Amino acid sequence: MVQRKGQKRSGRGSGGNRRPADRQDAGSTPRKLASTSPASPVRDVSQPANVGKAGSPSAAGHGSQNRPDSGHDPRLDRRHRPGRVQGGGSPWLYGLHAVTAALGNPERRLARLVATGKTAEECADTLRRVSIPVEIIERDAIEALLPPGAVHQGIALLCAPLPGRHLEEIAGQANSRPRSMVLALDQVTDPQNVGAVMRSAAAFGADALLVTDRHAPEATGALAKAASGALETVPLVRTTNMVRALDTLKAAGFWIVGLDMDAPRTLAETDLPDRCVLALGAEGRGLRRLTQETCDLMVRVPMTGAIESLNVSASAAVALYEWSRQGTQKA
Repeated sequence: MVQRKGQKRSGRGSGGNRRPADRQDAGSTPRKLASTSPASPVRDVSQPANVGKAGSPSAAGHGSQNRPDSGHDPRLDRRHRPGRVQGGGSPWLYGLHAVTAALGNPERRLARLVATGKTAEECADTLRRVSIPVEIIERDAIEALLPPGAVHQGIALLCAPLPGRHLEEIAGQANSRPRSMVLALDQVTDPQNVGAVMRSAAAFGADALLVTDRHAPEATGALAKAASGALETVPLVRTTNMVRALDTLKAAGFWIVGLDMDAPRTLAETDLPDRCVLALGAEGRGLRRLTQETCDLMVRVPMTGAIESLNVSASAAVALYEWSRQGTQKA
């Protein structure tokens, strides 16, 4: 049975969730690819790139400002936009899954699409449906646009960040669903880990990923590549105060379940709430004290002891699976 710390288990409210009132709140030269269709243009990189939304006609160009050796497009300088790339991060997305998912997302503002001839041929069916032309350039020219070591698979996309999402919006959407899951990452800084968590979130139907505004990676190409397309489907919500954000979700009927290797009971021994926030901390340090005190339940992933701990992305995948499994049993 699920029970909040220090309290009896309450009845269920609307949508099968516990009532919030029953809880105490806590504080190169380009070459052309033979066109597969009139709708799949291939342009010379010396021509201006248009900016448009995926799946819609592109906006008129404003002059040639996208030089082949530059990853900067002045039209993407929207410093006031939520979710902007900070700290000098590259605005390029790269990798087949990350790029094709972004091309299919109508929320994305597209500026420039580059690919090797081989990759463009392999992705011809997808590229003929997009609203901007694909520039055929050599692999080393793509690498010059991207951060060192980027595994681009012969394709990259320059685009604006996604619009920001508000926590209240995510909480409100939960009212129309029988079960709802939000993942909260407490100062997890590795983009590979955050991207892997986002991929698992998409696989198991989580509604959002909540991160701190500071001490969390920006939604750059490295994160998008690790997320394997999930960045386009799982909202990334940023908060300046994790505890305050968790309290907001509590008021919306969510229960906060924290993962800690020293917790007294395991995931399988716990009746996980239908409306659930799964809180995870950075590897080694774990959840911060105030975040842990805000949790209603603390649980652990049972292990044999052969290793000390799992990294945050592996722990998240295990916990998401268990929450999903329990929901299937209840159905």
